[in-house]
Amino acid sequence: MASSIVNVPFQAMKGVDCHYVGLKPSTSSKFSCVKTAIRVPSPRLFVVRASEKHDGPIKKLGLSDAECEAAVVAGNVPEAPPVPPKPAAPAGTPVVPSYPLSRRPRRNRKSPVLRAAFQETQISPANFVYPLFIHEGEEDTPIGAMPGCYRLGWRHGLVEEVAKARDVGVNSVVLFPKVPDALKSPIGEESYNDNGLVPRTIRLLKDKYPDLVIYTDVALDPYNSDGHDGIVREDGVIMNDETTYQLCKQAVSQARAGADVVSPSDMMDGRVGAIREALDAEGFQHVSIMSYTAKFASSFYGPFREALDSNPRFGDKKTYQMNPANYREALVETHEDESEGADILLVKPGLPYLDIIRLLRDNSSLPIAAYQVSGEYSMIKAGGVLKMIDEEKVMMESLMCLRRAGADIILTYFALQAARCLCGEKR
Repeated sequence: MASSIVNVPFQAMKGVDCHYVGLKPSTSSKFSCVKTAIRVPSPRLFVVRASEKHDGPIKKLGLSDAECEAAVVAGNVPEAPPVPPKPAAPAGTPVVPSYPLSRRPRRNRKSPVLRAAFQETQISPANFVYPLFIHEGEEDTPIGAMPGCYRLGWRHGLVEEVAKARDVGVNSVVLFPKVPDALKSPIGEESYNDNGLVPRTIRLLKDKYPDLVIYTDVALDPYNSDGHDGIVREDGVIMNDETTYQLCKQAVSQARAGADVVSPSDMMDGRVGAIREALDAEGFQHVSIMSYTAKFASSFYGPFREALDSNPRFGDKKTYQMNPANYREALVETHEDESEGADILLVKPGLPYLDIIRLLRDNSSLPIAAYQVSGEYSMIKAGGVLKMIDEEKVMMESLMCLRRAGADIILTYFALQAARCLCGEKR
């Protein structure tokens, strides 16, 4: 039972050898003490039991360390709350002997604090690169197959979207242009027009946000009237070296405008080395190359091609993009890109190819990028709209899985939404 408290005049305490624990002298020369302990032999203490209810924190008594220690040595130990009772199991739970396990991994998962302390993979807005679609128009055009994504007006909507991303820590973007059909051609000359849509956009963004990291896409498909990543011969063959020649001019044009990282996504053989040589020859040794090292001929790209109106006019891209059934081939591409001077290696798509991300991570010391492509994005969005999944939780889990597999950075259309979640903002 908790002791009750009374106020006793100070004069009544003369000659009493007392210490006060849990009580503090009042300003009216009175002391609060335990009712049943008016006079006790030394060295007994007055104690307020820990079971008593207190409003706010327990007041300090002004005792020295030595006095506190002396009280404990004398056997007058202040009480603490009792050990909580063992929680009861549901009725009917079988009574079994404890298994003799030396290791119980669940011990490290038993509380949110422990789970956070032992979390092996972290994710932050700094890990995101935000893919943004741009066009010549002033208005932002919704992309039907990608809810929440738009073709952004390069002078207005794009600048506003970049500002939103920077506000939550996303300071890297990659640009994808929707090129007017009238500017497309079989050899994609518009790709290296210094006053084309992408170079103009780079200059605008660098003027507005000098520290923004801008990645660019190096490929001919947005500019090619055939919709392929390279020049198409009359028999349908994609010409490798001739395409690479055009890609070098495209990369130099982007670097001249201020691009920080050029990203060849075409999958032509030898293009990384050729681009590195071209950049260096023009004085752009500081510009990085993020190679699409393992880009698979995937069906997950559909919504992206709608966004850029860049579907192949005939055939498919299987003669230059990788077979989704192949694994070891990614090592061949990795070794080639490393030897040719790539600075970052990218895997595309992301979530269906976690094994490839891990393969590159285990076999290269270069940074690894993963592209969570449009099909992955749209599936999560569709599932969320239909209430089949929790969109936000699945989004964050998928991004964490890409990080866990070994990706240092993730190109994701969820960049802004995910960064807001990480920063505690509501969508």
